[in-house]
Amino acid sequence: MTEMFQFDFMQRALVAAVLVGITAPAVGIYLVQRRQALMGDGIGHVALTGVGLGFLFQTSPVWMAVLVCVLGAVVMELVRSRGNQRGDIALAMLFYGGMACGKLLVSVSATAQAGGASLESYLWGSILTVSPTDLATIGGLAAVVVAVTFGLRRQLFAICQDEEFARVTGIPVRVLNLLLAVMAAVTVTVAMRVVGLLLVSALMVVPVAAAQQLTRSFAATQAAAVALGITVSVLGVMGSYQADVPSGPAIVLLAIAAFALFSAAAAPLARRRHRTAPDTGPAVCDTGVPRDGRTGTIPGQAKAAESASAAGRGLAQ
Repeated sequence: MTEMFQFDFMQRALVAAVLVGITAPAVGIYLVQRRQALMGDGIGHVALTGVGLGFLFQTSPVWMAVLVCVLGAVVMELVRSRGNQRGDIALAMLFYGGMACGKLLVSVSATAQAGGASLESYLWGSILTVSPTDLATIGGLAAVVVAVTFGLRRQLFAICQDEEFARVTGIPVRVLNLLLAVMAAVTVTVAMRVVGLLLVSALMVVPVAAAQQLTRSFAATQAAAVALGITVSVLGVMGSYQADVPSGPAIVLLAIAAFALFSAAAAPLARRRHRTAPDTGPAVCDTGVPRDGRTGTIPGQAKAAESASAAGRGLAQ
């Protein structure tokens, strides 16, 4: 087990796994709050075009994927904000068009055979393909994502809960929406070498969903999701090395297993909390209405009763 740490590529893969384990849930929690859990999957489809452009022009596929993903995420956010009925159709064409275009670019590139082999590692992730340059790129992008998602947590949480209320309070909703979309795009490119483009959305969503089973507040959920993301990413990379399988599927299956475990523990924990909760007795509605010190009645109550009695006598006469 310890021999894996002697290899440079394994050390780089583990560092990349930690970075991915932090960034994916840190962004994914906002997508889950907005019920956009599959946004990462759509961006992953678009990222394939960037990878294909990188192979075609013999440049860094990671940076080309960043550029294409950012543009695609901005388009997705603009389509979502308009809220028209054709938005789903437009997004579907963007997603599947991005995947088809990426495969086509790889097939016509001068390094088609080598590119096809490398494309598999981008789709499913591979611990063998994280180079020192890739690790530096992943580290820089991950630092930006963490700074934004944690530094602007209150503002991002506000727009995810209620955009109209956030807009009334003076929060720049449009800017933050675009910023969140861009951070999701950057996260996809950060994770594609470890998890793979086809499975990156799972690492953005599953740890968050698992953490929600046991936590009660947004901050606690975010912290637990990040901790779980780091754990499954590192264990998945180590397990994939031992079993000689792609790292992406191993990480995702571990995350799903953690979700099942947390879900099984959620119900007994909820019952235990209910039993240990202090019994405060029946609820009492005390509005603090002032009472007359001499009679103990609410001021004006006696006068209102006298008026009602006089009115009754008048009607009787």
